[in-house]
Amino acid sequence: MTDLRLVIFDVDGTLIDSQAHILAAMQAAFDANGLPAPPRADTLPIVGLSLPVAMARLVPDHADHHAPLVAAYKDAFATLRLSPEGAALSPLFPGARAALDRLASEDHTLMAIATGKSRRGMDHILDLHGLRGLFQSVQVADDHPSKPHPSMIHACLSDTGVDASRAVILGDTTYDIDMGVAAGIHALGVTWGYHPPASLTRAGATALIDRFDALPAALEAIGMPA
Repeated sequence: MTDLRLVIFDVDGTLIDSQAHILAAMQAAFDANGLPAPPRADTLPIVGLSLPVAMARLVPDHADHHAPLVAAYKDAFATLRLSPEGAALSPLFPGARAALDRLASEDHTLMAIATGKSRRGMDHILDLHGLRGLFQSVQVADDHPSKPHPSMIHACLSDTGVDASRAVILGDTTYDIDMGVAAGIHALGVTWGYHPPASLTRAGATALIDRFDALPAALEAIGMPA
């Protein structure tokens, strides 16, 4: 069907408020490697990148620690996920579930995920929030170069058969926006995530939304009506 549209979602900072989980896992990873953890102001801007790229940016002078930091972060993140407070560490942002359910009910709308999370981490989120079956394509860091490389977007388009002109990425970082621009699709930014809204506009976001119930109107405005 030529009138199908595809809405691709980033996860951390867009659908999921995972800030507490990420910061706790990062602290544990650096502690395990005998290094001082980077401050919050340095950590949050790298959310969305694949872990090897993120660690290289956080500690460029400690290349020998990059792989151990990645491994320790993954272990800490999984341990925290299984802790009693695990479910509270990665809640959906307000309005996210209602927006997903609304889009899923539309005959001409498909949805996809393009995330810097691992497959294991994404599977946890899908199960935690009962999101399985909502997305026609789920692309994770295990299978692609790090954002902003457009590989994940290309895979979403291939999986769904939707033309790039009828696809949009919704994200909170310049990596998401840059990825969308590189893939030739529309890009919308959210104001509640990890990068300043002005940086998303500079990167090429067509528009910004400050709440999920503004998404339908934003899609209409960029020429992607339901």
